[in-house]
Amino acid sequence: MWQRFFTGRGFYLGLMFQQAAARHPDVPVFLDRPLDVTGDDRRDYTYRDFANLVDDLSARLWTAGVRPADHVAIHKTDNVDIALLACAVSRIGAVPAMLSPALTGVVVAGLLARLQRPWLVTDEAKLTGSLAEVGVRELARRVLTVGLAGAESPDVTNLTALAGGGTRRPPVRLSPRDPVLVTHSSGTTGVPKLAVHCAQTMWHRLVPQKMLGWPTRGETAALHMSFVHSRFYHALGVFLHYGSPLLLLVDPDPKSVAPMLTRTRPGILETHPNTYVLWEDLADAPGAPLASVRCFGSTFDAIHPRTLRRLLGASKRRSPWLTQLYGQSETGPVAAWWYTRRSARKVNSRLVGRGLPGFTRIRVVDPDGNRVKAGTPGHIEARTHGRCLTYLGGEQLYARQLDAGWWRMGDMGYLNRWGALHLIDREVDQIDSVASGLEVEDVLMSRLDELREVIVVPDGAGKAVPVVCTRDDEPIAPERWKRATDDLPAMTGPMQWRFEDLPRTSTWKIKKLELARMIAAGDVPAVRYGG
Repeated sequence: MWQRFFTGRGFYLGLMFQQAAARHPDVPVFLDRPLDVTGDDRRDYTYRDFANLVDDLSARLWTAGVRPADHVAIHKTDNVDIALLACAVSRIGAVPAMLSPALTGVVVAGLLARLQRPWLVTDEAKLTGSLAEVGVRELARRVLTVGLAGAESPDVTNLTALAGGGTRRPPVRLSPRDPVLVTHSSGTTGVPKLAVHCAQTMWHRLVPQKMLGWPTRGETAALHMSFVHSRFYHALGVFLHYGSPLLLLVDPDPKSVAPMLTRTRPGILETHPNTYVLWEDLADAPGAPLASVRCFGSTFDAIHPRTLRRLLGASKRRSPWLTQLYGQSETGPVAAWWYTRRSARKVNSRLVGRGLPGFTRIRVVDPDGNRVKAGTPGHIEARTHGRCLTYLGGEQLYARQLDAGWWRMGDMGYLNRWGALHLIDREVDQIDSVASGLEVEDVLMSRLDELREVIVVPDGAGKAVPVVCTRDDEPIAPERWKRATDDLPAMTGPMQWRFEDLPRTSTWKIKKLELARMIAAGDVPAVRYGG
């Protein structure tokens, strides 16, 4: 019975705005930055406007020569039109391959090679900047630019010049098991992997997220998320389905975010955990920008307890909560947990929740793949219908992470006696002298309000090094650091960096392996060293 229900189901990016506009045409969409693909200063739209823009962009792409099943890499300056381009590519049956604006030119070149000469949608800033020295014209079938005026060349087509000139075409709907989207992993453990998704697996991720979104249906949703991550498209799918007004943010600066939140008064707010740390300042900002938020959403990484308490304390809603999702690009969310003001008082943010009933299951195993008892640390594995199809160009690596349908998440943790999952560390980030680096980081963030970030990594000799970032780069008083660390595992003195100098992913995760490598090599643009 259930198999028949699942068969043929699919989530298609190219149809999202069209279907939403048919139900809720005049629902507003607010932006904090004008779109690059339009060439004007407009920032307020509706569902109908976005549906028409996606339709027009897909016509431009077709006129340029893009056809069903073609790979189209999208790598441009960060903006909401990254998502609109992805939907337009999908609408004509091609496969968008989302490459983060934060990637270096060398990494982009490697991923383009793995995609085997895809079309490349980019802009002048990228072509003359990070891509200037890596020969993308030879790696791409053809370069398509947005927002770039001037004459075309034999290997470059200006999509902006094609605005309104192409013939609108009916959408192409691929088979539910055909590839429809390529995203890359965070790259925290090395070169990013290209995950291939199909409409069916994406649908299996979307349905439980729709269920989670039911209590806040119709509330204005403010999103500041990576536009190349699959999570953004599932969040968008949920809110479009319920007809929620949207605020889509590009700039994370609290000075820019505060007036946008004050103007639109969202009931839902979602961003990356590290961005929430930056937005702690909004809790006491003029105009109370967080006062209207009923539900905070957090994914990509566990959120610090201090940040959680400040966010919930800033809301003026009667019973606000924060939903935390645990998962990865390859699986989508596999566990969820909720925090209220009451539970946040004694929060353990490493408790990331339970599997999603009917959709995902979680187990913890020893190195030989045998289940371990409750409370025993081990490797976290998940079983889900939302798992991606494969790694493009990395099929053997993908196969090695599977065990009879169970997917190795790459994290260490344990299940408690009630089946709730607790994180310990990434497998590759463990330090012999520290039981859980994540726990130490949480404790320090809670004890030292001046910290914006703290990361515990090994130095070249294997000793635990706390790398700290403070608000306004002010030094930490030695006596405060000593009191905060007296009962913690032995570590070296703190190494203070600017947050901007930390190696990060597009979702602001810290690349711990890269940070440890930099420290071991002496490549440390440190502000100060502790004693």
